[in-house]
Amino acid sequence: MRRVSLFAAASLCVMLCASAVLAVDLPGFSVGEVSLKSAGPLSFAPDNVLIVGDPKAATVYAVQLDKTATKSPEALELPIPDGITVADLAVSPDTGVIYLSVTSDGKAGIVRVNGDKLEPVALDKVNRAVAELANAPEDKVVGEGRRRGNPREESITDIAYVDNQVIVTGRTTGDASAAVHSIAYPFQEQGSAMPIEIYHAAHGRYEDDAVARVFVPFTIDGKPHLLAGFTCTPLVKFPLSEIAKAKQAYRGTTVAELGNRNKPLDMVVYEKDGQQYLLMANSARGVMKVSTKDIEREEGLTEPVKGGGTAGQAFQAIDWQGVVQLDKLNDTKAVIVTQVEGQPTVLKTVELP
Repeated sequence: MRRVSLFAAASLCVMLCASAVLAVDLPGFSVGEVSLKSAGPLSFAPDNVLIVGDPKAATVYAVQLDKTATKSPEALELPIPDGITVADLAVSPDTGVIYLSVTSDGKAGIVRVNGDKLEPVALDKVNRAVAELANAPEDKVVGEGRRRGNPREESITDIAYVDNQVIVTGRTTGDASAAVHSIAYPFQEQGSAMPIEIYHAAHGRYEDDAVARVFVPFTIDGKPHLLAGFTCTPLVKFPLSEIAKAKQAYRGTTVAELGNRNKPLDMVVYEKDGQQYLLMANSARGVMKVSTKDIEREEGLTEPVKGGGTAGQAFQAIDWQGVVQLDKLNDTKAVIVTQVEGQPTVLKTVELP
């Protein structure tokens, strides 16, 4: 397949899809450029504002998008051109347009679906707000062997707008490095980084350095929570109000162990037949439809789960191959990115299971 660079020509990008500066006057926003150092997680805030995480810069952007963009088709099967790597996708609840954060020939940017093609979103002159994360790890490679890596790349692992806050999971400095950031929206003051701790049933121990890989906002008993997935694969709930008040690392409640030697890649909440479910894509264990029945219970897992076993919330394996990213398109359909060995990366829509 022909190799394509979506960000090679800025002038072409502007002609294709200039992001209009809208009339809505949002406090804390100003007109300027968003220059991404890396492609990271995406989410949406009200008024068609795209929340963009840039892990390499340890920075979160809020970008007001044009509401006149054409709604993405409900029936879609779009091969991703060679040379483009997808970091995340998000569907605008205001316009129904699918957006992706991508890297193309080493350059990070945002693209959107227009009919049967991808087009770049111009970020050189947009209405935006900017928030730099507190206590981000230094941008350098550390460690040895299997533990060698750059912790800055995990400064932002997932992101979401919740009740006038932007919530960010990721790694901070220090030994107790797993954290949840809460940034008041719009970004008119610096947010705070709160350390978190989990019971990791597959490891049989408490951990304060296990970073939440993915999370979704979820209401339990009328209160906003995060349901977060971690490597090897505990599912843990955190009440946002309690994290904010904690004087030390807040210990979440582990509601499920979904199997070891696995990394959660993406997760959404949806409703089917009057019940709420989590749909989770995984690196080694496929796609899981996880029940949220009785998830409000106070007790969690506190005993080891050995041998790659599972415990807690019930789940069903879904026969979708190679799913690496997903989001709800509407109440009945999801949009997914698939990567199957020997085949092109594909963006397509499917029925919610």
